[in-house]
Amino acid sequence: MLDDSTGPQSASATSLELLRTPPPKERADAARNRAAVLQAAAGLFAEHGVAAVSMDQLAAAAGVGKGTIFRRFGDKAGLAVALLDTRERELQEAILHGPPPLGPGAGPEARLTAFAGAYLDYLLQHLELVRMSETAAPGARYRIGAYRFWHRHVSILLNGSPDPDYAAHAFLSALAAEHVSAVLPELGEARLRDGLARIARSAARGAGRGSA
Repeated sequence: MLDDSTGPQSASATSLELLRTPPPKERADAARNRAAVLQAAAGLFAEHGVAAVSMDQLAAAAGVGKGTIFRRFGDKAGLAVALLDTRERELQEAILHGPPPLGPGAGPEARLTAFAGAYLDYLLQHLELVRMSETAAPGARYRIGAYRFWHRHVSILLNGSPDPDYAAHAFLSALAAEHVSAVLPELGEARLRDGLARIARSAARGAGRGSA
């Protein structure tokens, strides 16, 4: 497995580019409807919480038929995924082309620690939505396109471990929305951040590739 720490010119960075969440391609009218639904959903979810908002409320706020929402997004979990797409693309861009240590140019230990912190920032800001998208069906988390990107990125950084693919899944399990939702009230954000940073440093050093 190849190292992506040298920047986007590497073969690994190219493979990560291929896993990026692509922006949707659609007709102008469909794009307008999509934007209206997502804007309405973001406002209603923020005001009332995801669970309390019905599809009828979403349709009324967006000025579209409920059938339009079901056809375009499927259900509220589909809406959650669509709302998260933009933020995920921003994080992916920072990983591929941003400054170190999150972006290329730092060692694997520093990059993995930075990724843990940046992903937690994103997760805590959208915890209820991410939890819905990851638990909509058994194994839903692992079928989300963005998860494949995170997994590939982490497995590259843990290239020196005996099984980088498994190590990446194990590391990302600590960042699952269901897990974070369960432990956050007990541990608090500061302990959660400190613990994830320790796990990142330990995983990178265990792979024999941590920075000195």
